[in-house]
Amino acid sequence: MGDKTMTAEGAVSRLESGMTLGIGGWGSRRKPMALVRALLRSRVTDLTVVSYGGPDVGMLAAAGRIRKLVTAFVTLDSIPLEPHYRAARERGAFALTEVDEAMFLWGLRAAANRLPFLPVRAGIGSDVMRVNPGLRTVTSPYEDGETFVAMPALRLDAALVHVNRADRLGNGQYLGPDPYFDDLFCEAADTAYVSCERIVDTAELTKAAPPQSLLIKRHVVTGVVEAPDGAHFTSCAPDYGRDEAFQKRYATTPWPQFAARYLAGDEAAYRAAAGEES
Repeated sequence: MGDKTMTAEGAVSRLESGMTLGIGGWGSRRKPMALVRALLRSRVTDLTVVSYGGPDVGMLAAAGRIRKLVTAFVTLDSIPLEPHYRAARERGAFALTEVDEAMFLWGLRAAANRLPFLPVRAGIGSDVMRVNPGLRTVTSPYEDGETFVAMPALRLDAALVHVNRADRLGNGQYLGPDPYFDDLFCEAADTAYVSCERIVDTAELTKAAPPQSLLIKRHVVTGVVEAPDGAHFTSCAPDYGRDEAFQKRYATTPWPQFAARYLAGDEAAYRAAAGEES
């Protein structure tokens, strides 16, 4: 219950190759990009990544760090299909489990509640069942007798999420329009690392926002990382929007050149390089 602050490198140093890693955010919105960049600077690889995918997935896929991906989509939002993910997928770089968005959500809920699965209507009558032959169905034990998909729990070894504010104890606050299920990623994981735009005193969290904005509770958080602009180039409303110019540069630059330009140094070097060209 004490001070959980650490650096991005300190958080990543606790991760191991072969882990199942959940990454919060949604598409190109409030992704924990500072933590992802620190991960890319590490030697951690052979990951099973669980994500409503955006450039987090694209970068890790391009760098060859993913063994298996579990997702509902991988998009840059204003650019419909993440190009580096697509290129890696087309060359068969990793295994893919693709499910409906609601199935993905119910998998997180099952894991957060330590259940082996949860029943969900999503997926019934779709090709999701055909392309995922390991999925099973269950029949309601009540008189309705309805058939559901038994969505297995998406248990995580670790989770990475980004929020607007946090305190040193691990309470995380979002100030934008959508929580993006970051709380479930943390609850579904054995360890959770929360980056934030700014660390504040606990009392400051509810001075300008309601208690309901305290999305992430300290008891599920392992470490807190202060990372200004830590979601760049994705959005972190209301602090900043998506950097569309930089995102386009990312999407149109061959991966080796992008990595050499923006990921060869530390986070300060990334911010300097990105700022020079904004």
